[in-house]
Amino acid sequence: MKWMTCLHVLLCMGFSLPVLAQPATEETEDIAFGNMDQWMVRVVDESFVIGGNTKHLYEITSGDTLKNNTPYEPTVSPWATSTVMAKVSGIYKSSTTVFPEERDNGYCARLETRMEHVKVLGLINISVLATGTIFLGEIMEPVRDTKNPQGKLNNNVPFDKHPKALQFDYKVQPGGEQIKATGFGRIQNIPEQNNAEACLLLQHRWEDENGNVFAQRVGTAYERYDREVSEWQNSHRIPVHYGDITGEAYFKPYMALMKKGENIPHCRNSKGKMVPIQEVGWAKPDTAPTHIILRFSSGHGGAYIGAPDAKFWLDNVKLIY
Repeated sequence: MKWMTCLHVLLCMGFSLPVLAQPATEETEDIAFGNMDQWMVRVVDESFVIGGNTKHLYEITSGDTLKNNTPYEPTVSPWATSTVMAKVSGIYKSSTTVFPEERDNGYCARLETRMEHVKVLGLINISVLATGTIFLGEIMEPVRDTKNPQGKLNNNVPFDKHPKALQFDYKVQPGGEQIKATGFGRIQNIPEQNNAEACLLLQHRWEDENGNVFAQRVGTAYERYDREVSEWQNSHRIPVHYGDITGEAYFKPYMALMKKGENIPHCRNSKGKMVPIQEVGWAKPDTAPTHIILRFSSGHGGAYIGAPDAKFWLDNVKLIY
């Protein structure tokens, strides 16, 4: 009973016992359709001149099967994919790089880097590399040429919050060294290991009188994966870092401000034109973002560059506050 007596004395003398810190509460925000359990099938009948095959494409959304070579316009889901339908010189062609795959009692998304071949004796013989990607936004369909690929992806998603982390389940097969195959000229070998990547950027954007879109970087959550991870990594988190992070130990060159070039994300401006998003500096950490860029890809090299055997599986994409 001695300890009871000591406790009584301490309390009488005005001493107080330490209060144990309570665990901080977290809020989780599910991104619509981010559980990857709802998919819509698209049926594309390719032109007879290139074989006349019927292909199935998949979108992360709800709805009945889309037929008759109808372009996909997202009205319910915020997600777009690199799976596209093209119509070039009147010829219909499709490319499927994102697939639903069964997982537990639902589905996940499988992103694949694949070679697309178009061969017609005496007319066409091309091979194009297509990287599997999903992102928040939309693709301008049908795609009518291979010029300026980013100019066909609309990254115009309003967002004004300050999440502390991006969370998702994943596994990855990054493949080997990269190649570049644009469909024109010879396939080039690139002696660089292919990486899958997850990227979240928060931006504060504005538009000038000429329709140019500029942005300051508010928040950055960015990782690349160059090694195989064969088991599911559940509830994996990437912290969102705010403000100028160039002097931090975790900073990587690929986290830098986006420079001018063919891989700069685009958005549709107020005039209805697709323009590059020009990052001009780092915002203060407490700056309110206006837009979000969120994408996952089976390759990091940009359009027509990657490893043909790369795969990236994703599920349960969320934001943590």
